[in-house]
Amino acid sequence: MADDPEKKPDFSSQVGAKATRKLRARRHRTPGLWFGLGMMGLIGWSVVVPTLLGAAIGYWLDKHEPGQYSWTLALLMAGLMLGCFNAWFWVSREDEAMRDEQEDKDE
Repeated sequence: MADDPEKKPDFSSQVGAKATRKLRARRHRTPGLWFGLGMMGLIGWSVVVPTLLGAAIGYWLDKHEPGQYSWTLALLMAGLMLGCFNAWFWVSREDEAMRDEQEDKDE
């Protein structure tokens, strides 16, 4: 097999390309394990806190204003829906940031 100079880039351009990739990798580090665990914690707490607050307020209302329907169950569900919306907001925001970063890398 003969070495075709048109198909192989020269040594200096290979070194330059590798150096550029290394510098880009240092600037845009990939999220690690701690980032993932932190995001799971953020999402978990963003669901749990409104759910528990809704249940606590509902329980208090049931004690002080008893009625035909359960305030605890209603506000627990409302808090859960609010928490899920909150988690969706955080995940979509992080996804958008990751997509923007990926587009920057491709350019």
